[in-house]
Amino acid sequence: MRIDGQTALVTGANRGIGAAFAQALLDRGATKVYAAARRPESVTDPRLTPLQLDVTDPLSVEAAAEAARDVTIVINNAGLASGGTNLLDGPFDGARTALETNFFGTWSMSRAFAPVLASNGGGALVNVLSAASWLALEAAPGYSASKAAQWSLTNAFREGLRGQGTLVVGVHCGYVDTDLSAAVDAPKITADDVAAQTLRALEKDAEEVLVDEFTRRIRAALSGDVADLHGIGF
Repeated sequence: MRIDGQTALVTGANRGIGAAFAQALLDRGATKVYAAARRPESVTDPRLTPLQLDVTDPLSVEAAAEAARDVTIVINNAGLASGGTNLLDGPFDGARTALETNFFGTWSMSRAFAPVLASNGGGALVNVLSAASWLALEAAPGYSASKAAQWSLTNAFREGLRGQGTLVVGVHCGYVDTDLSAAVDAPKITADDVAAQTLRALEKDAEEVLVDEFTRRIRAALSGDVADLHGIGF
């Protein structure tokens, strides 16, 4: 699909990957970009349309879908880490919060905006996932589980929305240079690269985006032995 002339909505658009998506959409000719955030006042680019949104609040999601009925592209980018939930001990609070945002938040948004996209010709639903959808991080089991669930959900929506002509895209990448991975000492790609590659893929009607070589290696290893997959390591 063409980006030029489209109306898009990006969740978590006030920083990181979300801000990069909002900028890239404008650069590629999107007519209007809703920059959705819990604090819309944090969106300062006058070319964007700030929109209050908490993806974990059903009433907030419902209000956003009502306010943005002209949307043709929805990018589910808002996400959280697992808040220090350990694999073998401690509370599950962080993992539950990650699931509420990454999994249920994406589900809620996709449900709410599916009829909006249908009424506008089908459009596209883009979910920002992770290499952790396939290769779990021992240090962040809650985050990994939420991203694996989000991948499964993306596949379900791909089939569920195919009949209404909606392109559903899953975006996978390794560490991205944002606040979420600030404490991680590892090679990282830029948020701008994630956005640019995703929009190029969207223009080619691709259903999956593998942003970096690390992610492509993990994707290829899924058909092999489990030991080979985990031998790649984060």
